[in-house]
Amino acid sequence: MIEIIPAIDIIDGKCVRLTQGDYSQKTIYNENPLEVAKQFETIGITRLHLVDLDGAKKGEVVNLKVLETIASQTKLIIDFGGGIKNELSIQSIFDAGASMATIGSLAVKQPETLYGWVKKYGADKIMLGADVNNETIVINGWQEKTEINIIDFVRMNFMNGITNIFCTDISKDGLLQGPSIDLYKKIMKVIPDLKLIASGGVANINDVLELEKIGCCGVIIGKAIYEGRITMNELKNYINAD
Repeated sequence: MIEIIPAIDIIDGKCVRLTQGDYSQKTIYNENPLEVAKQFETIGITRLHLVDLDGAKKGEVVNLKVLETIASQTKLIIDFGGGIKNELSIQSIFDAGASMATIGSLAVKQPETLYGWVKKYGADKIMLGADVNNETIVINGWQEKTEINIIDFVRMNFMNGITNIFCTDISKDGLLQGPSIDLYKKIMKVIPDLKLIASGGVANINDVLELEKIGCCGVIIGKAIYEGRITMNELKNYINAD
């Protein structure tokens, strides 16, 4: 069964969603992220994708307090990303209760630092975030384009010990038009042993079933939950269907 991983994106300590990574297209869904996290935990969710959007933009972790609060008041396994750029910041998020560090831009700009962290903390503590537009990597909160092809990027990181990767097609993100099935198939065909988590575009529970069918090990869902396209009841039924 594919793992359901709800996303909580944070700006100014609040639970928000952006459309296609555009900070000007922001919707606030809840002033209290802990409340949202507890709702997920109540229905049987065990994992949470927590994103510090302020941190991603600023280049340093900003919303550490939100992480501490959710980690200390729920049993959720939290992967945390946004602004993790150095040893101090990665250590701070582990100390605050994150189970995994999500690394994106740094993998492009300072790959050796990332590989060093994989050796130091273990591959199970690091999750690589590959944000893509037209199969090309974008970084810095989706604000900066690169010339790096997604397949080359994933292959290089996999060869250097990274096994957990989530891939977000930003052309799909927040639009509720379905995930990038063909892109994920392509990645898994080239690197079948990869633990690939889909992210972006999920619009309904059928999208989740489709991603499970092609072999993704997890799916990050944000807007579809907050907009009621996938209800808490549907998630609960899916999780307990085993």
